[in-house]
Amino acid sequence: MPRRKLGQLEAEVLAVLAGAGDHLSTAELCAELDGDPAYTTVNTVLFRLLDKRMVDRIPRGRGYAYRLVVDESEVAAERMFGHLRVASDPSGVLNQFVSGLHPEEAEALRAVLDQRREPS
Repeated sequence: MPRRKLGQLEAEVLAVLAGAGDHLSTAELCAELDGDPAYTTVNTVLFRLLDKRMVDRIPRGRGYAYRLVVDESEVAAERMFGHLRVASDPSGVLNQFVSGLHPEEAEALRAVLDQRREPS
């Protein structure tokens, strides 16, 4: 299996924590992630997320357990904004993004855009 970039693993860790609803240890996170990532790599990602104040941790046994403390949708949206801000062709980026959506995702996007068009 090809190695994933740390940014991708960070996003996967955030998604698992968002779905957990409670604190998870590094070992529990590793068990939930695809591809059997190294414990030390997941721990490194958790330390970075802790530094960014995106997770908190509590003592559990001889280690720690982590919980997401930010809104996952805000994190994902900020990453998307970041890519659009540096793109030389933001419309092209959006076109590629929309072209890659599954029909259900495209419908959800349409619903959000329609809702934003409605007068408040």
